[in-house]
Amino acid sequence: MTDIKRINVGIRLSDISVFNNVAYLAGQVPRKSIDLGIKEQTAEVLATIDNLLAQVSSDKSRILSCQIFLRDINQIADMNSVWDVWVPEGKCPSRATVQAQMANPKTGIEIVITAACSV
Repeated sequence: MTDIKRINVGIRLSDISVFNNVAYLAGQVPRKSIDLGIKEQTAEVLATIDNLLAQVSSDKSRILSCQIFLRDINQIADMNSVWDVWVPEGKCPSRATVQAQMANPKTGIEIVITAACSV
């Protein structure tokens, strides 16, 4: 039986849970760019995802599924302009994008990722 590995375990959540070589990332939100626009917030979150995936010997080309939550769905084109540059050509994951009320009203985006990994 394969054990579950948890990375950056906190009081309420772990940044990553890994089981059977699949990494499940907690929802990632902007922290430094919280007062900036959706493009900057998206770029920060995607950079955070890159860093987390590297911790489990994975990368954005191995993403299986992505859920994107936007405070304002009218900002999807601006968010996509950053996403489209970031995601590797021909490696687009299954994805859903919805409008959602955020825990912090300044947060414009939250992204949840599931990816294949080698941990």
